[in-house]
Amino acid sequence: MSIFNRKKKSMTAELEEYRNLLPTPEHFEDGFNIKTVMGAFFCGLIMLPGSIYLGLVAGQSMGPAASWVTLILFTEIARRSFSTMKKQEIYILLYISGGVIGIAGSMMGWPFGALIWNQYFVGSTVAKAFGLTGLMPKWVVPHPDSPAIINRTFFHKDWFPPLLFMVCTYIISKLSWFTGGYILFRITSDIEKLAFPYAPLNVAGALSLAESGEKKETWRWRVFSIGAMIGVTFGIIYVGVPAITGALFNQPLQVIPIPWVDLMKSTENILPAAPFGFTLDLGMIFIGFLLPFWVVVGTFIAIMMTIFVNPLLYNAGILHTWQKGMDTVMTTFSNSIDFWMSIDIGVGLAVAIIGIAKVVSSIKAAKQKDGYRRDEKFKIPAGRGDFPVWIAAAIFAVATAASIALCLWLVPGFPWYYFLFFGLIYTPLISFVNAQMIGIAGQFVEFPMVREGVFLLGSKFSGYQGIGIWYAPIPMANHGATAQQFREVELSGTKFTSLIKAELMMFPVVLGCGLLFWQFIWKMAPIPSVVYPYVMKFWPLMALNQALWFSSTTGQGSMLFFQALKPVYIACGFSFGLIAYSVLALFGLPILLIFGLIRGMGQLPHFMFPEIVGAMLGRFYFMKKFGKEKWMQYTPVLLAGFACGMGLIGMAGVAIALISKSVSQLPF
Repeated sequence: MSIFNRKKKSMTAELEEYRNLLPTPEHFEDGFNIKTVMGAFFCGLIMLPGSIYLGLVAGQSMGPAASWVTLILFTEIARRSFSTMKKQEIYILLYISGGVIGIAGSMMGWPFGALIWNQYFVGSTVAKAFGLTGLMPKWVVPHPDSPAIINRTFFHKDWFPPLLFMVCTYIISKLSWFTGGYILFRITSDIEKLAFPYAPLNVAGALSLAESGEKKETWRWRVFSIGAMIGVTFGIIYVGVPAITGALFNQPLQVIPIPWVDLMKSTENILPAAPFGFTLDLGMIFIGFLLPFWVVVGTFIAIMMTIFVNPLLYNAGILHTWQKGMDTVMTTFSNSIDFWMSIDIGVGLAVAIIGIAKVVSSIKAAKQKDGYRRDEKFKIPAGRGDFPVWIAAAIFAVATAASIALCLWLVPGFPWYYFLFFGLIYTPLISFVNAQMIGIAGQFVEFPMVREGVFLLGSKFSGYQGIGIWYAPIPMANHGATAQQFREVELSGTKFTSLIKAELMMFPVVLGCGLLFWQFIWKMAPIPSVVYPYVMKFWPLMALNQALWFSSTTGQGSMLFFQALKPVYIACGFSFGLIAYSVLALFGLPILLIFGLIRGMGQLPHFMFPEIVGAMLGRFYFMKKFGKEKWMQYTPVLLAGFACGMGLIGMAGVAIALISKSVSQLPF
């Protein structure tokens, strides 16, 4: 038996219990109807302005919170109307509400948040200092002297090319996202039967809310309520107090430091170049409850190794960029440039090789099994809303070709074969690696600075000079997380066609409501300004970093990427990934441990300490108290309830802030 076959057997034993948290339903229904349409408009008209404002003022997102608040409101209305909402309706409402807030409500969300950032950057002193103002393409942003920017209005003809460009690229990216994710889902879930440990989270929450409208409530609603009360209690201290005091006073009061307690100044003499601190976010303990135990343990081991290895690397002269006085963020960035970025790339390549070998081994073993029949092994559940994989592949290919053609038209001087590299090699590879990692450990991975490196290479060897390439819609995407999205839809008993209807519904809501509220908030005061303190503090730094990279393709930038890319360290990371994986598989040790090690290498310890506390409590206390099977069913519902409770407090704080700001703008 090969190592990969042994690994497959071990992996099945380790993850089968996570995959069976929620069984795949036998019946599927459409979750899109008038209720979900009303939910979309509710999010766009009520939740969206609060999310935008909170991001500009405090840099926080309301995506999950807004989703749960919307769900609770609609389920309660249905119950008081002597009606109920099916779990399919609740899940699609959750999907739509999260999509509307996530797309248009983030600080630099599509399309108007991104346009607000572009209007700031083109007129910033940083862009002028780097000589980039006159190089900004008109299909990205109007000139800073345009009335559209001077008068702070989107209702001007100069915004038409940027808006048209963003709409076209959005449609192309959605086609690629849906079809690419569907193909990966068929591989990782239907063929490999991976666990997707995070998938039951939203589904369990939807089931809990669906059961709340029934006469007989089950354990899900009780557990969800417990999690919600914990979230409300913690949210009052963690989110509510800063939001309210920030609205009433010049300086918000933080009872619990957000996002972490930085101990670098206290430990830099003992542990030089090692970022150290901790977070008091209770949500990380709930994450520790949910994740597979050996993934958390592996992550903890990797982070502890990082803490003690970094000083050795610093004394050896490898981490030479770090200097005393740097905080956690700058320490992590400098260490990444000197060492950890290359290690992560090597380990990521090892994961890709392992994942490809595992798929080949899985299919080969299935074909050699006695009595094997293809239609039994890969049988698709009836009524799930599937369509032939070849159609998905054809649409994906057309979307990729359209993206490449658009790049060639907008950036004619840049080498075309780099666009082919992203569309035909990088995107499929990184998407497959992430589908594997998310399906096994719930972890999202990325190869750092690939985009920047390719742009620098293309500029260096082709003579291209300009900054249009940085805005071009290159076919670079990561569709791995979409495989989990399809798994969630499947677990909820919802037809896949409901996703298509939901996406078509969200498009006009995002455009219309986004235009309305971004225009209103932009008119209140320039962005950034003292009215929006978070962006006023961080956007100049972001502009400096962006200008540094942009200038590298104008003939006057630095070659930071090539300084950070170290082939020897990449080879070391690649070897470590393969050797560690092979040793664990050979001796029958927990395979999930290696994915935890990969997850934790070079990462911040701040969020790991409460996560390991949660894993230990779950494994050695709650699992003994409630039983293993029951506790594993409780954890995703608890986390969903906790997110809902935090969201309720967040919405209350944002409402007070918006009312206070609106009153302060009145002249009487």
